[in-house]
Amino acid sequence: MKIQESAENYLETILVLQKRNGHVRSIDIVNELEFTKPSVSVAMKNLRQNGLIEVDPNGYITLLEQGRAIAEKIYERHTILTDWLVGLGVNPNTADADACKIEHVISTESFLAIKESLRNP
Repeated sequence: MKIQESAENYLETILVLQKRNGHVRSIDIVNELEFTKPSVSVAMKNLRQNGLIEVDPNGYITLLEQGRAIAEKIYERHTILTDWLVGLGVNPNTADADACKIEHVISTESFLAIKESLRNP
């Protein structure tokens, strides 16, 4: 399933917040991404309608199987690309920002080659 970059970013953010806090609500995403409440609300509705998340009656967001798979893929790309760029001498803040852009457009082949080169320098 091909999803938009913005949806990938939301799913990755949910995963990161779950790892950090143990739970996620829309307001946590608002604060993390510095987006407006209405923007996050619309995004959560779309993710829910696409079967990527569920929201319980108390507003807690859970990644469903497909949503978790996408989030983990993007998060892995982000962390590996950030580490790779830092290893090349890029400032960590710049590396993080660039990895966030690259993670959505890099081919699987190129990503796997980078990942392998880090394992076997």
